[in-house]
Amino acid sequence: MGIFKITPFNLTDYAGKIACVVWFCGCNMRCQYCYNTEIVLGEPYISDEDFCKFLDSRKNKLDAVVFSGGECTLTKSFLKLAKEVKKRGFLLKIDTNGTNLKILKEAIQLGLIDYIALDFKSLKEKFKDITNSNLYDEFMKTLKYLISINFDFEVRTTVHNSLLNSDDIHSMYKLLKEEGYNNEYFLQNFLDTGENFGNLKA
Repeated sequence: MGIFKITPFNLTDYAGKIACVVWFCGCNMRCQYCYNTEIVLGEPYISDEDFCKFLDSRKNKLDAVVFSGGECTLTKSFLKLAKEVKKRGFLLKIDTNGTNLKILKEAIQLGLIDYIALDFKSLKEKFKDITNSNLYDEFMKTLKYLISINFDFEVRTTVHNSLLNSDDIHSMYKLLKEEGYNNEYFLQNFLDTGENFGNLKA
């Protein structure tokens, strides 16, 4: 696992910031709607050294760096690379499925992460079917932790009508409120790129 590719300029993934997006390969889920199959199953093409050189080339051009994937927190050099980002004065946003609390907690305690986008796949009843994993409880631990420390984060859910219905979304929203989450809850429409793990169509 490592860096698959870098999008050098992005205005949408970190609201209000000029950012680059670093795409990490590998993931511990196989979500049916995931269109990043090439990244999830891919091999790293960019070395940590080349990533640092890229960061140096973007000084005074970017506000922030976004770590995405795949699941970026599974990369062995995650903390090292996060430190390289912060050392150069960039903000760091993490896109995560929330199943690696140990690493997230360490990074937060070290002051390495400025913002998190947490993917809420579904409630427990549908979680295994949608993600092909048994990691719901790990997600919930991360959600509860971020709320407990009042961390700056958002929750988002990808919606495909064959996987989640309006009752599911309402129940997920209700759970978030019951846990004490008061930030925005974003719903993302399924993006049909022609390839995904579940062979879904729009």
